[in-house]
Amino acid sequence: MIIQPSYIPWRGYFHMIQRADVFVFYDDVQYDKRGWRNRNKIKTPQGAQWLTIPVHNKGAQSEDLPINEIEINWDAPWNKKQWATIKQNYQKAPFFAKYAPLVESLFERHDQLLADLTIESTILLAKELGINDTQFVRSSSLEMAGQKTERLISVLQKVGAKHYISGPSARDYMQPELFEEAGISFEYQVYDYPEYAQRYPPFDGQVSILDLLFNEGPQASDFIWKSSRP
Repeated sequence: MIIQPSYIPWRGYFHMIQRADVFVFYDDVQYDKRGWRNRNKIKTPQGAQWLTIPVHNKGAQSEDLPINEIEINWDAPWNKKQWATIKQNYQKAPFFAKYAPLVESLFERHDQLLADLTIESTILLAKELGINDTQFVRSSSLEMAGQKTERLISVLQKVGAKHYISGPSARDYMQPELFEEAGISFEYQVYDYPEYAQRYPPFDGQVSILDLLFNEGPQASDFIWKSSRP
């Protein structure tokens, strides 16, 4: 699996980590300021609310840089504010007390680079979900050639992959025939998960994994890879 690092991702992201022998954080591709690289959502009584990490490289300039060169803006204590927002909205959730020390530790980090914070936070949360066998690699640590699909295949060849799981949003530009030529089997991940006992209805499945952890605790995986759905 190869995907850009994201900020406290949703459960589908962790499903892909769980399925992968080798998970590659695609950290040296172009930064997208309108994507999930530096933001995600939580549930509140008023609906979904964005949590966003401010970055120094704003505007058009940031989109000229790779993800692993984007710097966090520490001029204001955004991390303390976000942790306070999480506590306010989840402190009465069944498993908040269990996971609060771990999550608070993520907001005590002071990384200068966005990718360092988001990647290390994701790995810690993956382990908390019981994912211990997946190997993590940063694409920036590899020497790759080509563009788009050719570059993906180069990454896969570097890590010795024989099978590739792609997110469904890549259908518009993926070239499956190139994987076949390279001897790599190919499939699209299916995101089809059951609802869980979420606070503040109506249910919203497109929020950070924190929501699932605080609400379902050790049973979180039952609503991801242990689900009876495909």
